[in-house]
Amino acid sequence: MITAGEFRNGLTFEFDGNVYQVIEFQHVKPGKGAAFVRTKMKNVITGGVVERSFNPTEKVEKAMIERKSMEYLYEDSGLYYFMDPETYEQEPLSEDQLGDALKFVKENMTVTILSYKGNVFAVEPPNFVELTVVETEPGVKGNTATNVTKPAKVETGAIVTVPMFINEGDVIKIDTRTSEYMSRV
Repeated sequence: MITAGEFRNGLTFEFDGNVYQVIEFQHVKPGKGAAFVRTKMKNVITGGVVERSFNPTEKVEKAMIERKSMEYLYEDSGLYYFMDPETYEQEPLSEDQLGDALKFVKENMTVTILSYKGNVFAVEPPNFVELTVVETEPGVKGNTATNVTKPAKVETGAIVTVPMFINEGDVIKIDTRTSEYMSRV
């Protein structure tokens, strides 16, 4: 058990039958009345964000989220197969469990599988990936105004906004957290 006064960003806990992760917290000591902890928390299963105030002495049960590195192998009829590199066990996951987490992941890439009490609820791709551009419009000479961008389709099928000088066949670095182009490799 932990108290609300011990909240830190990234902490996971059980509350009202759900599992939440602290996104932001603030200890508030008003001039009049008792202190409280204002918290913005995310339901790790559904992804919903809730804001709530806690009494600093209020106790919640700490939740243990298991994080396991696994290698993405392949997709077969709606199931995505991941392999534990230590035991070589394969685990199939459905599209419902993954969401859009695999839009920047290609075969043989290592991802982090998040589970709570044995139930997988999310897949985290690496923060940065390098992918090949397979489809984009060619840059037009003379169109060099600042910050001119165009859409580009990468090898995993995701669409990324890139600068005009990127061409088909270029390898680009992408931040998977924001889906932004970072640089040409």
